[in-house]
Amino acid sequence: QVQLVESGGGTVQTGGSLRLSCAASGRIFRNYSMGWFRQVPGKEREFVAAIRWSGEWTYYADSVKGRFSLSEPDAKNTGTLQMNNLKPEDTATYYCAAARLGIPRVTVGGYAWWGLGTQVTVSS
Repeated sequence: QVQLVESGGGTVQTGGSLRLSCAASGRIFRNYSMGWFRQVPGKEREFVAAIRWSGEWTYYADSVKGRFSLSEPDAKNTGTLQMNNLKPEDTATYYCAAARLGIPRVTVGGYAWWGLGTQVTVSS
């Protein structure tokens, strides 16, 4: 069982930056992966980025490539999502997730554990 808690959300202007953190606890193995998704009301949860826990690979959605970057979880199993050059369309609730298998997974069903989310609002 893995527990995940996101933090770092808030409100920024277009072009601004935010850093989200995901603190994981429980039974975690280095071949797990950490993913980030986002969701706006009335729409499906969409994939943002993922990283293998050991940091061997990262994978990004085209919509955030070049603007967002992941760091591998540290010794306390906290990973971060650095978001730069934010746009109004990035406004959403952002969720951290963990998957047992360390391969890039872009679907909600590929992740076994989820946090409760943190709100990111980008004003124009």
